[in-house]
Amino acid sequence: MPSSPATSLPLPAPVPAPPASDAAPVPRAAESSSPWRSLKYRSMRWWSLANFVSNAGTWMQLTVQNLLVLQITGSAAATGLSVSVQAAPGLLVSLAGGAAVDRWPRKLTAAVSQALLGTVAFVTAALVVLGRLDLPVLMVLAGITGLIATVDAPACALLGNDLVPAEDVPSAIGVGSLVHSAGRLAGTALAGVAVGFFGTAAAYAANGVSFLFVAAVIPFLRPAYGAVRRARGGAPAIPAQRGTRPADQDMTVRQGLAFFMRRPRLVALAGITGISAVFGRNYGLTLAVLVTGPLAGGAGAFGTVSTVLAVGGIIGAVLGAKLRRPSVRIVGTLAAAGALLQIVAGLSPSLAVLLVLVLPMAVVETVSDTAGTTVLQTDPPAHMRGRVLGVWRTISTAWGLGGPPALGLLMQLAGARGALVTGGLIIAGAIGAGFALRGRRTAPAVALRTRELGVQAQPELSTAA
Repeated sequence: MPSSPATSLPLPAPVPAPPASDAAPVPRAAESSSPWRSLKYRSMRWWSLANFVSNAGTWMQLTVQNLLVLQITGSAAATGLSVSVQAAPGLLVSLAGGAAVDRWPRKLTAAVSQALLGTVAFVTAALVVLGRLDLPVLMVLAGITGLIATVDAPACALLGNDLVPAEDVPSAIGVGSLVHSAGRLAGTALAGVAVGFFGTAAAYAANGVSFLFVAAVIPFLRPAYGAVRRARGGAPAIPAQRGTRPADQDMTVRQGLAFFMRRPRLVALAGITGISAVFGRNYGLTLAVLVTGPLAGGAGAFGTVSTVLAVGGIIGAVLGAKLRRPSVRIVGTLAAAGALLQIVAGLSPSLAVLLVLVLPMAVVETVSDTAGTTVLQTDPPAHMRGRVLGVWRTISTAWGLGGPPALGLLMQLAGARGALVTGGLIIAGAIGAGFALRGRRTAPAVALRTRELGVQAQPELSTAA
């Protein structure tokens, strides 16, 4: 496991502490347990507000985008194609996007990418108003949006983490999950109002305004590291948000990919998350078929199940925000627990039993996601995090595109119940096998006592299996 190269670099000059109002004094006990502890930093509060506005705008646009494609083409296949075109850059150029985040100043990168996304949204709105938006133009705009997102996503994720110390990153991620859920609800509701009163273009225009709001907030954000360390009597910390190139470090895409592949815990995290995403997280497909098929429910019954899943996700986000030092072992344990609950859910004899099970399923999986995201964003050294997130986005896009067809094939062969049970067994079995292999690799040393063998005393030898 390579050590952080930053330890061999000369330390820069101490970073001035943010204003005292940026971090209010909080008792240590409360700080260690409150899921809202990241919000004691003023910059984090502004960042959360900006993300709520941005998420609301994004979901306004997403809610009407499929309708817009159908209006233009009348083809459901074209709707799916537009989604794939926007996702394609995540698979193809995310590695380069992550390298750009490591190479460029992070705040500037995030602000520029947000402004560019806002520009694309305004252009789309203008074309809708003028009646000049056809399918080829829409595909080009979708591809440009996906391309910008390969830089914007890791830049904004890491910028949010820079606003709190490392031990409060789980809280920041949990709060971000709650903000995302709240923004989704608000955006979906506002989309109907906007389209009903102002037309489809209004959703794109509102999304453009939301991006510009985020870009306007970013210059005023300050990392909280120096203030926190000084408040605890420690040495000033180096903020991880710099995004500048260390003098003796290779900043290439290849170096980032090599770092990821040589980091066993990141590879293990990718394996756990990938297999869970393919066989355990597509409940919009598996539970929909289970409810409307074997359990003989209707659309209203599946709506109830979806609501319970959403509530469980909110509870899980709050619990995940209470974590202090999550690990890959915690991620795997929770993912395996969710898989076992999924198996039982697949055997549910009634809708009532299913409703009892889906709540803890959503809770443990959301806590697992929060823990995994924290490991992913804090394990690499600061100058590598953009490229690590770039590698992760490439992998996650691959399983996001390939997972639903694989699960659909499994459902066709085994049915909804069989897919849930088989998928849960695959997840739990793979994670259990991984833990067993790791246990064998890290078995405790066995001392060979030379005196008992009748030879002259020597320093004790040991071997590790």
